[in-house]
Amino acid sequence: MAARAAGTGTGPLGIIAGGGELPRRLIESCLARGRDVFVLALDGAAEAKTVEGVPHAWCRMGAAATGLGLLRGNDVTELVLAGSIRRPTLTAIRPDWRAAKFFAKVGYRMLGDDGLLSAIVKELEIEGFRLLGAHELLGEDAAIPAGPLGVLKPGPEAEADIARGIAIARAMGSLDIGQAVIVQQGLVLGVEAIEGTGALIERCAALRRGGPGGVLVKLAKPGQDPRVDRPTVGPRTVALAAKAGLQGIAVESGAALLVDREEATRAADRAGLFLVGVRPP
Repeated sequence: MAARAAGTGTGPLGIIAGGGELPRRLIESCLARGRDVFVLALDGAAEAKTVEGVPHAWCRMGAAATGLGLLRGNDVTELVLAGSIRRPTLTAIRPDWRAAKFFAKVGYRMLGDDGLLSAIVKELEIEGFRLLGAHELLGEDAAIPAGPLGVLKPGPEAEADIARGIAIARAMGSLDIGQAVIVQQGLVLGVEAIEGTGALIERCAALRRGGPGGVLVKLAKPGQDPRVDRPTVGPRTVALAAKAGLQGIAVESGAALLVDREEATRAADRAGLFLVGVRPP
């Protein structure tokens, strides 16, 4: 039997939505292709504008039984996890019986973010859902090629900052800490941890030194499941980088996603930032 193409199930595509631009971009892509969606928006993570005009329900993170019931009640068989989520404590999650059973099995405190996401994917597959990656649904427009995307290119000093950022991001990723780092003139201004890339950029704005601005470098973590938590940048990332005085953004080609490529590239050109895809050694 031939393999089924991504996102061709008969029911609506289920989108478990966190924060950021990616969930809405997925919704728009599906609707443009005539694919219905049902969005399970996570309280405290997803934004209200993400679910405007589409079938959806809100669910807190610890209400696993409710969430699974909502997905099944809306005939969802295919799922995609999209958007940023700040990992809460178990106390903040307030797990229901289904979530508590899952956490008891996997050991919530013993798993890093990647390990926890992989465990969630496996659990959803056990429940009978087919998990898709956002890259499978967005297609080539979201893929980041190697080299500059806009009119600007990094100069020699920025290239050196990118190389240093790649080395640091790789080391961080192997320890399951974060995906992004900001380097300026060889100095590490900040690394991404639990706060997310946007907060990292805002934090580093106050640490900027004189001279050429820093560079945001964002890579996938080694061994990461490509269906979840892919490094993602978009117009909002570009706007934050410009406001923080950075001179450019370097993201891993072939692994990262670019939300709204045309607008992100135009925004980078307008702001005088380079936007470049890099291939780590």
